[in-house]
Order: sequence, then C-alpha cells, then structure tokens
Amino acid sequence: MAIFTHVTVGTNNLAKARTFYDKVLGALGHKRLTDLGENGSIWGESAPEFFVLKPANGQPASFANGGTVSFIAPSRAAVTNFHKEALALGGKDEGAVGPRGWAPNAYAGYVRDLDGNKICAYCFKAE
Repeated sequence: MAIFTHVTVGTNNLAKARTFYDKVLGALGHKRLTDLGENGSIWGESAPEFFVLKPANGQPASFANGGTVSFIAPSRAAVTNFHKEALALGGKDEGAVGPRGWAPNAYAGYVRDLDGNKICAYCFKAE
C-alpha cells in the first residue's frame, strides 16, 4: 500500500516535461490524466499520482540533492523501456539498468529528467 497521495517535481519547461513524461511513464503503463493549464500536468495509472508543476512562487524549479522518485515497473522489460525512452528524449543516465543488491530480485534503472530530477523504475519480480 502506498503512503503518499502523490509526488511532485518542478519544471522550467512544461512542454518538454509533458513530452518526456508521456513517453517515459507510458513505458510503465501510466498516462497523462489531466493538464493544469500552463501550471503543470498529472500522470497516473487511473488516479492522480505524479505531478509536474511550475513552482507556485514563480522562482525557477530546482532538483533535490539526494532526492529520487521511484516508479514501480510491471516487468524488467518495462524498466529497460523506461530507461531507453528517457535517454532518447534527452534524460541523463544516473544508473544503468540491471540488478540492485539491496532487495531480492530488485532490478532498476536511474535517470535524470530534463530539469535534473532523479527518477528511477524498479521491478521486484524474478524473471
């Protein structure tokens, strides 16, 4: 069971962020559910879960040092697709796709989005 109602990251270029997350989260089975005009957009499987917004205070968006948003992937192939789509759209590699030793069957890939936010996808299924 999730402990969050949703997670939000900031952006300085909403149009590029929308294109990026449509493809990257689409690789995990999520879709853009709604746009908030020129302030942001919301993605999820069937309910609002991940928001990308322009900062409400009007200041430039910045990323957290040490912060990561992790998405569940339905398969190891989805992790690979997530990582591949992100890099193809200008994201930066932050950890190649492969096993992670901290949990049984953990398999992940890490990237930074176009605004520098660190995101990753994890699959915990044995394949």
